[in-house]
Amino acid sequence: MRQSPDNPGQAGMTVNQAKTVEYAIISVSVLSLVLLFQPFSLELYSIGAGLVVLAGLAFNLVPLCTPGRPLRSLVKGALVIIVIFIVVTLLALGSALLYSWYLSVR
Repeated sequence: MRQSPDNPGQAGMTVNQAKTVEYAIISVSVLSLVLLFQPFSLELYSIGAGLVVLAGLAFNLVPLCTPGRPLRSLVKGALVIIVIFIVVTLLALGSALLYSWYLSVR
């Protein structure tokens, strides 16, 4: 195993592990676009629409897929992205709720 540049005593991801994670993220991105633009099924379109959001968020992890970087930093990055996604979703739902309340009072 390679030594991590951040922590010399901690082993980082190998080249194969880093490339596997990177290619998995890119594969999900391509699959989501194929499902989104297929003309056959509305259910596949719906799955593709959800996967586009997931792939867009996961694509932010590609710069962390470097050999020697600890897997822990990749997991931390994923957790940060998940927390930001939850906060933004809650803010959007809250603003929609406030807007509906505003329209009902008006």
